[in-house]
Amino acid sequence: MKGIDVEPQTSPRAEGLNQEEQQTSTHGLGHGLGHGAGVLLGSMFREDRFFLILSVFIGIFSGLAVVCFRYTIDWCRIYLLGSGAHLSTTRLLLAPTIAGLVIAVVVIHVFPLARGSGVNQTKAALFIYNGYIPLRTAVGKFITSALAIGSGFSLGPEDPSLQIGASLASALGRKIGLSRERMRLIAPVGAAAGLAAAFNAPISAVLFVIEEVIGRWTAGILGSVVLSAVSSVVVMRLFLGSESLFRIPVVEMRRPSELIAYAILGIVGGLASVVLSSGIGLLRPWCKKLRPETQYIQPAIAGLLIGVIAALGAPQVMGAGYVYIDEAMHGQFTWQFLGILAGLKILATLISFVSGTPGGMFAPTMFVGAMLGAAVGGAQHALLPHIAWSPGTYALVGIGVLFAGFLRVPMTSVFMVLEVSGNYSIILPVIVANTFAYVISRALQPTPIFDVLTRQDGLDLPSMEEIREENILRVEDAMRKPRYPVLEAEDVREKAAKVMEKTGQKALLVRLRPLGWCSITQDELAGLLTQCQQGQEMGALLEARQVPYLHPDHPLETALRYVDRWPVVPVVSRADFSKLEGVITEHDVLERYRDFGGE
Repeated sequence: MKGIDVEPQTSPRAEGLNQEEQQTSTHGLGHGLGHGAGVLLGSMFREDRFFLILSVFIGIFSGLAVVCFRYTIDWCRIYLLGSGAHLSTTRLLLAPTIAGLVIAVVVIHVFPLARGSGVNQTKAALFIYNGYIPLRTAVGKFITSALAIGSGFSLGPEDPSLQIGASLASALGRKIGLSRERMRLIAPVGAAAGLAAAFNAPISAVLFVIEEVIGRWTAGILGSVVLSAVSSVVVMRLFLGSESLFRIPVVEMRRPSELIAYAILGIVGGLASVVLSSGIGLLRPWCKKLRPETQYIQPAIAGLLIGVIAALGAPQVMGAGYVYIDEAMHGQFTWQFLGILAGLKILATLISFVSGTPGGMFAPTMFVGAMLGAAVGGAQHALLPHIAWSPGTYALVGIGVLFAGFLRVPMTSVFMVLEVSGNYSIILPVIVANTFAYVISRALQPTPIFDVLTRQDGLDLPSMEEIREENILRVEDAMRKPRYPVLEAEDVREKAAKVMEKTGQKALLVRLRPLGWCSITQDELAGLLTQCQQGQEMGALLEARQVPYLHPDHPLETALRYVDRWPVVPVVSRADFSKLEGVITEHDVLERYRDFGGE
């Protein structure tokens, strides 16, 4: 058994069970746990399987909803802006302006919960509202976001698709009558389905939901989220095809020296991320503080300004901009114009989002990243024309850079680029550029954009980045060296009383062979000696009084499960369970937490 990591919550020996509990733990579910517990456990297993099946249906419904959403956006764009290659100035100015007026009225009077991107609303459903998202919200988000994106607002369909999927899942869960715990998880399951269908990228959707929405990773959550994401993508591909959002050209890193350019791209992308997030953080509360009647015209003014930008020669900033991201990947623009488009897209996205117009930030983030990436690559080629380069590679890496810097989802940012490109040969430049962007963004803008929006809305949702970065107290931070000797089991009868009398200790630790620890008090020792005189074996008596043991690297909160039931808990080495590293008591734990709170 030496060298095996026995967790205290899973080992009967480490749990310090009494004889009756040890006996029942070996009799199986029907006898050891009792009939009622067995029925309860069986019911839990059935609920787990049912939840997995339900996740598939959530994915199907979400996929169908996203397909309809995409069609509606295309229809709105064709109807409002026209289908020709050259858009008329009149439509460029009037379409987003009138659409903004209509959206404001609809949001204020009919669908007030449709505001925002949808990510924070889904997190709020998980952590505040027990998974409840009104179906009305999905309808409102569908209508208003389709109208906004189709008329030219610089917003994307991914975040709304996420909330639509979450809302459908919540409605289905309420209809079926799921338990409260399952209802809390149902919204993220639907969110993954909606985002996967919008992105046509199930892996990225799963990672984003776990990394930003749920914040924790268990087998049950992962299974449900994966099933919903995969089933939604299957449905979406039945209607829209299996092609990626972009026509990915041949992407590759030709020489290691290019990593310098990718590092520069990471720096530029990190700064651009800070500009966009800081702008939203400053302008959004300012717009919300304006007189209430201005809420009716803010989206219209935003639409007019975007129309002016488009009419002056940059219609590419309107809508999600997938077509122009594709063109940038294939070298259709000069690097100077790409830089201009990136700056104008940041401006258009700021105007669109802070006006309260429903829509997402994923697509604008991808647009800005692709333009910056291709611009940096083009500038490098202009300075060093003898070096061959691939605009598609730089554009793809740029997309990941903005995801890492602006949305602050480092894992998702890497896998999204790999999933979209289908080429793992660019993983090195992606990691290098994303790391620079993430570090710079964190240094200059400590609060992630989703947390900024949460706090502006008066909510206190957990910050996933803060949770990832927070210091974790461990048992080794609170344990101390024992002030008294540790007895071997065979020495208890002869030495325990003398040691207690000499050291003044009221409890001693006893090492059991080959594995285990026991704690005995003065009162227990007298009873043990009496039982031994009556013919019982000391070893068996000590075995029945085992205490759990901890390891130095265990989270300190783990110790809280045991220190209130045992006066002293041993802390042992993972390499040798008989080697005592220290001891920990309830007083030690509370003192360390008290000191930690003042740091």
